[in-house]
Amino acid sequence: MASAHISRTAFADMPFMILQSTTSTQNSGLYDHLLPRFTEQSGIEVRVVAVGTGQALRNARNCDGDLLLVHSKPDEEDFVNAGYGAKRRNVMYNDFVVVGPNHDPAGINKADTVAEALQMIYAQQSKFATRGDDSGTHKAELRLWQSAGLSPDALHDQWYLDTGLGMGATLNFAVQANSYAISDRGTWIAFANKANHKILFESDPPLFNQYGVVTINAERCPHVKQVLAENFASWLVSPTGQKHIGAYRRNGVQLFFPNADR
Repeated sequence: MASAHISRTAFADMPFMILQSTTSTQNSGLYDHLLPRFTEQSGIEVRVVAVGTGQALRNARNCDGDLLLVHSKPDEEDFVNAGYGAKRRNVMYNDFVVVGPNHDPAGINKADTVAEALQMIYAQQSKFATRGDDSGTHKAELRLWQSAGLSPDALHDQWYLDTGLGMGATLNFAVQANSYAISDRGTWIAFANKANHKILFESDPPLFNQYGVVTINAERCPHVKQVLAENFASWLVSPTGQKHIGAYRRNGVQLFFPNADR
């Protein structure tokens, strides 16, 4: 690992920046792969605050952080249009999957679309674990229910279970509760406690999951470390950063697909 070349003493003297990030990039192990390589090349330490996308955006609005890496493009564009962000760029993508018990009580493995899969879960009132945390995955899940013409409510629908937790913890909950859940593919592949759960629906265009990097507007946040943040953002979308993103594997499977040039 590249990090072996960086001593603790060097880190103590190294300039650093704060990255407000979605949890999925942290849970998947991507940062353990990328950050030592960037630090060795640039001499800049990146300190990650991994929270849901909604919370990361709120933190950045409060000038708590130097850069954003999240996965809810409409909210990222709103952040820039409201004057909080300076520039947004595509970095990479993967997709969401619907996981559930092997015996698939709602029969969603026979569905042709994710909308149909969710309609089957709703009709059967099969248990479904939602993150309920305003994360990028939670926002995507709500859009998928809406596209299916449905709006489950954890206050009234006993089968719709609001965890209020991150992705890894929600998957643990889903396994224990024998329920369905929507996960980004990267976290699911990296998740060790699959037990009696597997992917039951995948590969429908609405499940596309785009990640973006957003620099913070220094006019709104005068103390933002603009030069350090731009250095890392530019590295992520450079041929070198894109190569390292595409090279990352868990269990032999590529988790993220670089698309900065699209």
